[in-house]
Amino acid sequence: MKVLIIGAHGKVGQRISKAMRAAEDVEPTAFIRKEEQKPLFEEMGVDTVVESLENTPEAIGEVIKNYDAVVFTAGSGGKTGHDKTMEIDLDGAIKSINEAEKHGVKRFVMVGASHSDDRSYWGKVDGMKPYYTAKHYADLELKRSSLDYTILRPVLLTDDDEAGKVLMTENPDEVGSEIPRQAVAETVLTVLKDPKTYGKVIEMSKGEDKIADALAKVCS
Repeated sequence: MKVLIIGAHGKVGQRISKAMRAAEDVEPTAFIRKEEQKPLFEEMGVDTVVESLENTPEAIGEVIKNYDAVVFTAGSGGKTGHDKTMEIDLDGAIKSINEAEKHGVKRFVMVGASHSDDRSYWGKVDGMKPYYTAKHYADLELKRSSLDYTILRPVLLTDDDEAGKVLMTENPDEVGSEIPRQAVAETVLTVLKDPKTYGKVIEMSKGEDKIADALAKVCS
C-alpha cells in the first residue's frame, strides 16, 4: 500500500513515518512543505514530496492521486495565529479530503482531536476554540464523504518513547488526560488496512489495553 502522510514533519507525523518504514507491506511518502525538511526523511529511508496545503486543491490533488491511502496529521502548530489554524487544520484538511475523493483514493485516516464534537468543551482552554472548530468541521467533511475513513481523536499528546497501553472509545467522556504520540502513530499503522475501522470515530487516551485489544473492543 502506497501511503501519503500529510503533516509528516510534525511530531506525530515523524513517528508515523518511522512506523510505516519499518512495516513490510506499506510504502510511505512524507508530504512536506520545505526542501530543507528532506534530509530527516532521507535518513529514515522515507520518500518525500514537497507541496503546501496552502496551495490550490488541484496542486494537492496532483500529489494525492498517486497513492492508495492518505494519512492526515497536519496542523499549523501552537506558534501560529488562528488564521493559519483555519488555513491548515480546516481548509488544508478539506482540500485533501475532496481531492482524495475526486481521484478515487478511498482510504483516509485522520488524526484529529478528542472532544471535537463537544462544543461545550471548545472554550475550556483559552485560545483553543478555533482549533477545535477547525477539527470539528474537517472531521464533518470527512464523515460526509464517500471515503473509507477512520478518525482517531487523541487527548493531550506526550513524547513518551513507548506506546504503552491505551483506551479507545466512542465516548469522549470516558477518556483520560494524555496519550503518547507513539501510541497514536502505531494505531494509525494498525487501522490502515483494517476494514473494521472504516467509518469509525475513535477517542483515545492512556488506558489498560494493548492497541489491538482496544481496537477490537471499539470496532466489534
